[in-house]
Amino acid sequence: MSDPVRDPAGITLTSAEIFAAHRGGKLAIAPTAPLEDRRDLSIAYTPGVAEVSRAIHADPRAAGAYTWAGRLVAVVSDGTAVLGLGDIGAAASLPVMEGKAALFKRFADLDAIPLVVDTTDVDEIVETLVRLRPSFGAVNLEDVSAPRCFELEARLVEALDVPVMHDDQHGTAVVVLAALTNAAAVVGRELAGLTVVVSGAGAAGIAVAEILLAAGIVDVTVLDSRGILHTGRDDLTEAKAACAARTNPRGRTGTLAHALDGADVFVGVSSGTVPAEHLALMSEDAIVFALSNPDPEIHPDVARAHARVVATGRSDFPNQINNVLAFPGIFRGALDAGATRITPAMKLAASRAIAELASERLAPNHIVPSPLDERVAPAVAAAVATAAVQGPVTGS
Repeated sequence: MSDPVRDPAGITLTSAEIFAAHRGGKLAIAPTAPLEDRRDLSIAYTPGVAEVSRAIHADPRAAGAYTWAGRLVAVVSDGTAVLGLGDIGAAASLPVMEGKAALFKRFADLDAIPLVVDTTDVDEIVETLVRLRPSFGAVNLEDVSAPRCFELEARLVEALDVPVMHDDQHGTAVVVLAALTNAAAVVGRELAGLTVVVSGAGAAGIAVAEILLAAGIVDVTVLDSRGILHTGRDDLTEAKAACAARTNPRGRTGTLAHALDGADVFVGVSSGTVPAEHLALMSEDAIVFALSNPDPEIHPDVARAHARVVATGRSDFPNQINNVLAFPGIFRGALDAGATRITPAMKLAASRAIAELASERLAPNHIVPSPLDERVAPAVAAAVATAAVQGPVTGS
């Protein structure tokens, strides 16, 4: 154990207080029904509970009303891409999943339970969750490595009749779109006309590209560690090849420097670094989202010399792009609406709701609300629930 520890906000912590706070875990189960006397026991447990079990047996849909399953989110990970730690395994991922479950309760008043699975086999994970399906009402996939995460999410969406979302993909994408919507307004540009470069073709990068396309942005270029994704490359995974076919309309090839030449927006979701001279190639009033944690692709102070709007994933700089702005409200809205899927239209609605909350006092250093803004989750939930009821919209 190292000591002390400095978090991204510059707060000095000690190992002793960190481990003390985590001792015994960060979650607990508490009853919602009174259990004070024999009558309470007779209602909550036997014999009264048998009435409820019989009702659910007669109509399985009743489980949504008379158990917690209809409001319970399973936070699922195989521990293969945990924070910046990488493939550390299921057991080591559990503290992170507990934290995610705690955020669901804090921001959306949803119960959530961590489920870490000791396998990286997609078939086995799908089978496990299908068999556990009566126990939960939604699945939040977390910290699953690419490219397996794409197949796993798609398989679960088809196999389960509940909302499923891989937050590392779509939570990031929703908040990036919200931030970019407001950044475009700050620099006086139309969102659809922006030229966007996304550095990183993993889970977050591909999802960001997809939501930007869905929002009407035409010129999106994505890069992996070997350069620009284009249809002439023969070294692409299935997910990257599909992305290449939908992006890079000018057919560019080459490096990040080639992609950034004249670009309006840089979105970094990789662990790489970006030299300042590359940003100097961008257009006037450029927008830079350097989102790698804990170390952004370029330091914000350096980026501001070449960009009018700068955002990071850190809490110690303005414009923090944080998934907690999105996922609690998205799941709350989906469950409120009784949705069985989280659709592109629902994600776009979530993004608009987040953007609108920051638009009240829009400025280069204020393009998204604070992750602690109490208005965010309710606004996102309402927008998502409305989109779920209305069905698909243009761009979805």
